[in-house]
Amino acid sequence: MVNFQAFIFVELGDAWLDVYVGSRNQWGGSFELSTSGEGASGYENETREWDRAALLDHQRQDHLDETLQGWVLERSAEKSKKKKYVDFGFIVCSHKALKWFFGSIFVAFLVIALPIIIAKSLPKHHSPPTPPDNYTLALHKALLFFNAQKSGRLPKSNGIPWRGNSGLQDGNDTDVKGGLVGGYYDAGDNTKFHFPMSFSMTMLSWSVLEYKQKYIAVNEYDHARELIKWGTDYLLLTFNSSATKINKIYGQVGGALNGSRTPDDHYCWQRPEDMGYPRPTTTIYQGPDLAGEMAAALAAASIVFQDNASYSKKLIKGAETVFAFARDFGKRATYSRGEPYIAPYYNSTGYFDEYMWGAAWLYYATGNSTYISLATNPSLPKNSKAFYMIPDLSVLSWNNKLPAAMLLLTRFRMFLNPGYPYEDMLNMYHNVTTLTMCSYLHQFNVFNWTKGGLIQLNHGQPQSLQYVANAAFLASLFADYMEASGVPGWNCGPNYFPSSVLKAFATSQIDYILGKNPMKMSYVVGFGEKFPRHVHHRGASIPNDHKYYSCSEGWKWRDTSKPNPNTITGAMVGGPDRFDQFHDSRNNYNYTEPTLAGNAGLVAALISLTNTAGSGGIDKNTIFSAIPPLGPQNPPPPPPWKP
Repeated sequence: MVNFQAFIFVELGDAWLDVYVGSRNQWGGSFELSTSGEGASGYENETREWDRAALLDHQRQDHLDETLQGWVLERSAEKSKKKKYVDFGFIVCSHKALKWFFGSIFVAFLVIALPIIIAKSLPKHHSPPTPPDNYTLALHKALLFFNAQKSGRLPKSNGIPWRGNSGLQDGNDTDVKGGLVGGYYDAGDNTKFHFPMSFSMTMLSWSVLEYKQKYIAVNEYDHARELIKWGTDYLLLTFNSSATKINKIYGQVGGALNGSRTPDDHYCWQRPEDMGYPRPTTTIYQGPDLAGEMAAALAAASIVFQDNASYSKKLIKGAETVFAFARDFGKRATYSRGEPYIAPYYNSTGYFDEYMWGAAWLYYATGNSTYISLATNPSLPKNSKAFYMIPDLSVLSWNNKLPAAMLLLTRFRMFLNPGYPYEDMLNMYHNVTTLTMCSYLHQFNVFNWTKGGLIQLNHGQPQSLQYVANAAFLASLFADYMEASGVPGWNCGPNYFPSSVLKAFATSQIDYILGKNPMKMSYVVGFGEKFPRHVHHRGASIPNDHKYYSCSEGWKWRDTSKPNPNTITGAMVGGPDRFDQFHDSRNNYNYTEPTLAGNAGLVAALISLTNTAGSGGIDKNTIFSAIPPLGPQNPPPPPPWKP
């Protein structure tokens, strides 16, 4: 134990109070308090003794007791330790580690944070967007053709300055309240043919469902939907779409008799805004082909507009009603049979392809297995000769839907693989689809080709481009199906081809249409530097000078050698002949007349090929959104054994 001493001197007047306090009295005697002189004298004596003792202690200061030495050494060690370590209370860290820690933070700041701060403080320079490719530029124009073909009361946003309201008296000879106002004119005349119009709407809807993201990326999604709705709104007027059973469809408005010399859509050359001649409505009491195509158009559009529940439901209701008309056994004859206003222009050669086509779309729109059972019923390919491998039946057109219907059902097999009881027939459709793709390849010589590289799908007959555009779309789409399902290619007999071969075929044909051809001209009006200037089109060829030109007064605009005063942007004309030659003549409609169905195929092919917004593929799932989960189904038991 360390002893301590304290002396407290308290001055009381002239006297001093000497208080000596110690843990023990090292010199003997008791503690005393005294104010007497004796005490003072004793104090002096004692202090002299104490001074000697203190002096003695000072001389022996190097000989501290062991306890004090240990205490002093321990305190020195702690001070030394504190110099090497920093105590944060919860952790003890050496000075060296602390220096490394803060040094690392500083280096990290210099390497990471400082460049970020500098980069953010610098003025921003955005790289210019990727310029659109030719397919995107052509797509913008091709869609505008539909705006130019609109009939009825046009919105201010229609975007075609030389077009106005027209056909406001259409359908006045029907029982439709308000008439048959709206829809689209088919080509260069002012007739509304409902069969190819329906096919055009189906094709537009199909392309939107497959390539929705591409349409959005090139800012044409809303435009395409508006064009589809313009068509489907009109188609809903052509029959009693609110009923469950109907006995007639209005199949056409306007038209002309072959060789007519009376005012009609062919004899007169007038702007649609100036029409004053009779435009009769053709009523159809039979026609699974027309009804089946209308059902396909309405069903496909119902999926496009599934975000608008009430309108989508209305479209589905109409599709089911008109398809029931198509399936009526008592109405099974082509819609054009015996119809002089229809047969010379859009004559139908059968309706079993429309059964398959319409049933497939209705199944996708409703999920009702009745429709897929019909689409895979063996009687349909048998009666449509789908498996006969007739080259003409592999060519998609407004008249023949077989290759499109089988590709659409092949999609079902590739992505959902439903199995029994559909697998056998779906597998057949898939096989025929691959053979159709093989027929498009030049090396197999199924079709003739021009020297300039255009496939001749209609045997060298006029107006070939519409068939070429459709084939390009099917080939490009099937290639995308294979890519989306992880299949690298397909076989044509013993020959294997990667899917890129189909893309190359589609690209070569569309490139030909856009200008890579012996004529060095684009067959899409307004695209490129050189394109047709004398398009066979009444509205485009008559000046928009606010003057009225009668039925016969317009002939001078038909016959003039001057270019059209109005550019019908995006119109794909009939195209060149089998020798790659083209005559830009307004009087030769085989070369220069555009059609609604032709442009629908062109739009579909273009959107499938565009890469402006990236190489985004198809939308695998939206088209199947109404189909319920497909559970395993057991095949029926084998028939009983008979001895």
